[in-house]
Amino acid sequence: MAKKKVVVYTGGVWDMFHVGHLNLIKKSKSKGDVLIVGVNTDEFVQQYKNKTPVIPYKDRVKIVKSCKHVDKVVKQTVLNDIRTLKRYKVDIVTIGDDWKDKYDEGLEWMKKHGRVIYLPYTKGVSSTFIKEKIQKNIK
Repeated sequence: MAKKKVVVYTGGVWDMFHVGHLNLIKKSKSKGDVLIVGVNTDEFVQQYKNKTPVIPYKDRVKIVKSCKHVDKVVKQTVLNDIRTLKRYKVDIVTIGDDWKDKYDEGLEWMKKHGRVIYLPYTKGVSSTFIKEKIQKNIK
């Protein structure tokens, strides 16, 4: 009998795709066999971050899909949506450790039905930092 594949899920905005995003995706994939990545819609980002992504949702989906470590991309309109975790039979949710103790919705459920792994944040790079650097150089 074939061994069950371990399904890993991670989600994010993935705006201004950078090496920190790549590191999270690569480390997430290393935790299992199948990596599903949720991409937050523009409306959802506006709702919970009060910001509009620079790169539109459809383009961010294309960028994430093109990464060789990603097996499937799904629309994310709720952080750690239990329905999505159930639908794809997710075994592990990975999340950057900079999000620890923030937005735990769904993570408590996942901790009871699988695992939640906090991965190290890539220091010195973020979409916000890139945007600020661009704005300084424009002035």
